[in-house]
Amino acid sequence: MSNLRLLDPAFSNNFESALRRFFAPVAFDTDLPELKMRIDVTDKDNAYEVKADIPGVKKEDINVRIDGNVVQIDAEVKREKETKGDGDRTLCSERYYGNVSRTFSLADDVDESKAQATYADGVLTLALPKKTAEASKKLTVQ
Repeated sequence: MSNLRLLDPAFSNNFESALRRFFAPVAFDTDLPELKMRIDVTDKDNAYEVKADIPGVKKEDINVRIDGNVVQIDAEVKREKETKGDGDRTLCSERYYGNVSRTFSLADDVDESKAQATYADGVLTLALPKKTAEASKKLTVQ
């Protein structure tokens, strides 16, 4: 192909792009992307801030569990019911539904009693205060 392009400028990248699109594999239902949750974790002085992208989820369908320094976020994307008029048919449906979960561990334990979660515009924000380190106890040897 590259020799053709050098010899005749009429066969430019547009022709090659069209040819690639024509021979590209067709995507089937099994090729749909799996549900993914992308997160950002920020370590502040005395807390962690976690932002998780979970678009299309109602806040009632999000569960957050904290066990020491392990955080687990579960969410369920539900399929909406479609109402079709007479003669309507779906030509393409790529909207997904299902469960998505993400578990990760932090360097310090989290104070569960002070942790907060907010959800707006498809982003879950967690404020996870670090547990204060207990003062070491000195034992007297007897």
